[in-house]
Amino acid sequence: MDIKSGYVSIIGKPNAGKSTLLNSFLKLKFSIATNKPQTTRKNIIGILSEEDYQIIFLDTPGILEPKYLLQKKMVEAVHSAVADSDVVLALAECSAKGVHKDILKENLVSEVLQQTSKKKILVLTKVDLISQEKVTEEIESLHQLKMFDEIIAVSAQEKFQIDVLIKLILHYLPEHPKYYPDDVLSSRNERFFVSEFIREKIFLFFEDEIPYSTEVVILDFKEREGRKDYIEAEIYVEKESQRKILIGKDGSGIKKIGAAARKDIEAFLEREVYMDLRVRVKENWRKNENMLRTLGYDDE
Repeated sequence: MDIKSGYVSIIGKPNAGKSTLLNSFLKLKFSIATNKPQTTRKNIIGILSEEDYQIIFLDTPGILEPKYLLQKKMVEAVHSAVADSDVVLALAECSAKGVHKDILKENLVSEVLQQTSKKKILVLTKVDLISQEKVTEEIESLHQLKMFDEIIAVSAQEKFQIDVLIKLILHYLPEHPKYYPDDVLSSRNERFFVSEFIREKIFLFFEDEIPYSTEVVILDFKEREGRKDYIEAEIYVEKESQRKILIGKDGSGIKKIGAAARKDIEAFLEREVYMDLRVRVKENWRKNENMLRTLGYDDE
């Protein structure tokens, strides 16, 4: 049997639907997704394995003009993912006005696309927001750009054309033995996903600069026979005022984060956990090269 295997990067502007698409491919909650931009900070590796193929997806941070060192590292992660890929999925979000074509013209997304010779598929996301006639019109217009090998419209929420997109990807993947065993879903470890689920809840529950000033570090993770797994985690913030907001009155904020995160963590791990969650100030961690290296932002 001929086996096809390869790497597929998912790129686009913040909030284009990259993480939702990855979750749809894998049919489980794998990459955190919120309605706030820049939720994804590191490349998320998700592996889809079937009898005759294996697709290794790289969900990347949203491409934006970096304003501080952390955002610069996020953009570097996108370039690294594209360089490692056999196929690039470029996402363009639809709205009531049509497709946001501006992401394809003279900006950082188009720069990334122009700098690679990899096969490129333009994926129009959230097409449930516009009519089928409008979708057809937009695709015909986008073909005139001659930037892409394929163009397809999907809705990850409605599972519309996801299987068709997988077939398109397979058309461009090389014949190659599988890179990972079939039961491996990611090259990231459990600690990584636990920290992501905690960070997602901060994005969901808090506004303004708070989510962007936080990082989650797993200090201890013990599997305990006959007892709940033990997780010790710290949330880093940049200011004392942010720490107080996250903790909340009588600890209400940190309790809310912990309770919501624990539900997702237990569903993901398929076992119960006890979580010890604290908040700690790390001034200007987003602009500190050594801190970012320690937090794994040079590992992409």
